[in-house]
Amino acid sequence: MIQVTAQVPDALYKQVEALAARENLSIDQLVAIALASQVSAWSAKAHLEERAQRGSWEQVQQVLSEVPDVEPEAKDLL
Repeated sequence: MIQVTAQVPDALYKQVEALAARENLSIDQLVAIALASQVSAWSAKAHLEERAQRGSWEQVQQVLSEVPDVEPEAKDLL
């Protein structure tokens, strides 16, 4: 395991410390969870942006044009 040293504002550290105590976690565990969550979000965003580059609005319109213009069945109504 790698040890990371980071400087954070005092107010943020106090929030992390309080949250870790409330959740019965060590600060190390809380920071690792938060970091993993943020990295996952950034990775998902990058993946979606990459997928969006491969699509086109014209293709979306083509697919939507094939959907029948009918009322939904009763079981599908809100």
